[in-house]
Amino acid sequence: MAYFTRKTFQFFKELNAHNERPWFEANKHRYIEHVRDPFLAFIRAVDKDLKKISPHYYGDDRTNGGSLFRIYRDVRFSKDKTPYKPWAGARFKHLDSGTQTAPTFYLHIQPGHNFMGCGIWHPPAPVMNGIREFIHNNPRSWQLFKNKKKFRETFNFGGDSLKRPPRGFPKDDPLIEDLKRKDFVVSTQLTNQQVLADDFNKTFIQHCKIAAPMVDYLCAALDLEF
Repeated sequence: MAYFTRKTFQFFKELNAHNERPWFEANKHRYIEHVRDPFLAFIRAVDKDLKKISPHYYGDDRTNGGSLFRIYRDVRFSKDKTPYKPWAGARFKHLDSGTQTAPTFYLHIQPGHNFMGCGIWHPPAPVMNGIREFIHNNPRSWQLFKNKKKFRETFNFGGDSLKRPPRGFPKDDPLIEDLKRKDFVVSTQLTNQQVLADDFNKTFIQHCKIAAPMVDYLCAALDLEF
């Protein structure tokens, strides 16, 4: 049985057109039935297989405070005052993520813009510089996973980068473009058909396996177990 269905996408398409509280309250039961509960079931299924990749990563199927992002937007500091996210996302976190910055696996469900990714988004400056130092001092391991055919064919690096080399690093470093990164993340697009398939949890886990060497590398840079 598929976790997500066309009703999942239909809900988000309608929410995108009617992003207001009265509409959502009238259709909240659809959100629970076609988005929240299927995603929680997906998280439970993925948790078991993710632990086979790394016993230090997990999926938390709680309705609040778990892996699944809340659908409610924080509009306090945003010009966009629409109250709901027209997408659903979940983070599969490291056991130590409550006490320090750690890389994550991530899944984003949105009609026509589904993707999964991994890494560290917007790390604080000390963490960012620590990762750069680690890459500079351990270039071979970084290049080893980055140059693997499956990794290159599946993932693309994203996020922001400095325009100039970071202070303290040689301009002619072979990995200077990676050292300039402010985010250490990769992602891959997923089709609607993949998301709606009965074996989508296996597709997600397969992508996690391909990305695992990068997550392992970032964990090593932060003295975390993988």
